[in-house]
Amino acid sequence: MIELTVNGRPQQVDVAGDTPLLWVLRDTLGLTGTKYGCGMALCGACTVHVDGAPVRACITAVETVAGKSVTTIEGLSGDRSHPVQRAWIELGVPQCGYCQSGQIMSAAALLARNPAPSDADIDAAMSGNLCRCGTYGRIRKAIHRAAALVKEVG
Repeated sequence: MIELTVNGRPQQVDVAGDTPLLWVLRDTLGLTGTKYGCGMALCGACTVHVDGAPVRACITAVETVAGKSVTTIEGLSGDRSHPVQRAWIELGVPQCGYCQSGQIMSAAALLARNPAPSDADIDAAMSGNLCRCGTYGRIRKAIHRAAALVKEVG
C-alpha cells in the first residue's frame, strides 16, 4: 500500500511501486485530466506537481512520491478560478486541447516561482511541453495574462 496526497486528499493505492504515477492517477484514482502523450517525458502532456514542482507523471514511479503531495489539473482549481486557467479560457488558448493540462500545470509552476516572467523565462519553462497544434504564441500570451491576474489579486 502506497500513501500519498492527491489534490489535497490522502490516498492509499495498492499498486506495484514501479507503476508510473500517470497510470495511478488515471486508472486507479480516475483522474483523467492528466494525459498520456509519449511515455518518455518528452512532450509534457502528463505534467503534474509533486510538492509544487512540475514532474512528468509518465516516468515517475509512484513509490517515489509516497508521502508527498501531488496536484493534478483537477486539483489546480475546482472552479477554473486559478489565474492560469482563467487566462487560458479568456484568450482561447486550446485548439485540440490534448496537451493543455500539461501546459497549464507547467505554466502554474512557472508563475509560482516567478510571478513576472519574461518571454525568455516562459520559453525556457515551457520548452518541454509540446503542442502539435502550435498554439505557442497564445500560450505565451496567456502566461503573461495570468501573471497580470495574479498581480491584480495581489
